[in-house]
Amino acid sequence: MNNENQYDLIVIGGGPGGYVAAIRAAQLSLKVLCIEKRKSLGGTCLNVGCIPSKTLLHSSYLYNLSKKHFIDIGIDIQGEVKVDLSKMMSNKASTVKKLTDGVSFLLKKNKVSFLEGTAEIVDNNSVSVNDERFFTKNILIATGSIPSKINNVEIDEKDIVSSTGALEFSSIPKNLAVIGAGYIGLELGSVWKRLGSKVTVIEFSENIVPTMDEDTASIFFKTLREQGLKFLLNTGVVKATRKNNKVYLDCLNNIDNTKEELVFDKVLVSVGRSPYHEGLGLEKLGIKINQKNNTIYVDNNFQTSISNIFAIGDVIEGPMLAHKASAEGHVFAERLAGNNPVLNYGCIPAVIYTEPEVAWVGPTEKELQKKGIEYKKGIFPFTANARAKTTGDTEGNIKILSHPKNDRIIAVHIIGAHAGELIGEAATALEAGLSAEDIALICHAHPTLSESMKEAASLASIGKTLHF
Repeated sequence: MNNENQYDLIVIGGGPGGYVAAIRAAQLSLKVLCIEKRKSLGGTCLNVGCIPSKTLLHSSYLYNLSKKHFIDIGIDIQGEVKVDLSKMMSNKASTVKKLTDGVSFLLKKNKVSFLEGTAEIVDNNSVSVNDERFFTKNILIATGSIPSKINNVEIDEKDIVSSTGALEFSSIPKNLAVIGAGYIGLELGSVWKRLGSKVTVIEFSENIVPTMDEDTASIFFKTLREQGLKFLLNTGVVKATRKNNKVYLDCLNNIDNTKEELVFDKVLVSVGRSPYHEGLGLEKLGIKINQKNNTIYVDNNFQTSISNIFAIGDVIEGPMLAHKASAEGHVFAERLAGNNPVLNYGCIPAVIYTEPEVAWVGPTEKELQKKGIEYKKGIFPFTANARAKTTGDTEGNIKILSHPKNDRIIAVHIIGAHAGELIGEAATALEAGLSAEDIALICHAHPTLSESMKEAASLASIGKTLHF
């Protein structure tokens, strides 16, 4: 056996879960090989997901701000504000390259071997890549997910696109349909609406982002409509047809069964993501798969039904979030090295990077009510926050849910500017088991948006606050 091809751990997938697991395992003195079929590391998140979409969200936000709101605060931009889409896309590509190159550097720095290619698991101790066999004590599957599809709607990444294609439009669509009102659809719909598209969001269910707190979702829905996004709820897409450089969508209303044909320049299919483990040879190995959602079955230590083969991230049960995969990768590596950290899935935050942002950690009120769990709540609006007044970002609020007997924080839901940053304090408080009173008594800097967390906590704890 070639010792150069012998490892303690082979990681299949170089995304946020895989590369974190590989780096941490190497830091813990394991010999690690990371295999990735893309030329660049970082997985969907860095290449065609989180990073490019947030770059375009920021660019489009600045454009919208300068075009519509600068004049309100005394900044008069002479002449028309225009979009240079080519330069905007170039900036996005540059950001992506810097980060993917950064991951490559980190693998080298931590002495993780890297191999570009498509992997197949031969058995629980060996993997084949590019017709070469590599041997290992352990295998980690971290191959992520791919966009889900709809029957009779064929994605060509030109006229009918997935999130990948929606990040690469060469011109601003005049009329864009977004099928699916989840995280990705609303974020990318917001990008193109700000840049000038007429956007129609078609959603099969009666609500947008069904996992969101209902009060928060109500504010969110109202705000997005005020921004100009059009919504067709309770509506399914039966078929898509291309004619004369247009896309015709046959839509069916779920309530009254009425049919309608709508015409668009581009269509974004954004109906969620599906676990991706095709070509690994799992069926041949007999690795157990959850038939209902195609996820790989694992136990509490991320071990599959075969000894020494593990899985993390989007290919297993749980929210398909980059930071969830990274957390699992870190914990997996620690456990493989003999340590025993705990990952609290109840403390994994979720963020939607629209404007306003939406973020939450812990259960919704509806979920608590279904389980018969009692709670208190405190809601503090950003209209009463000094920092929000100075920036004009007064939309939204912070809601804190706490236990009625011991005041321990159960959940936090935020809609407003920088919600994705503010949720960090909430996740820390939840993980540490803090009470609402604990947060209420902590001195927060003034003026900051974080003061609203203190105020909401005071309302949840004693029902009173100083500034509202």
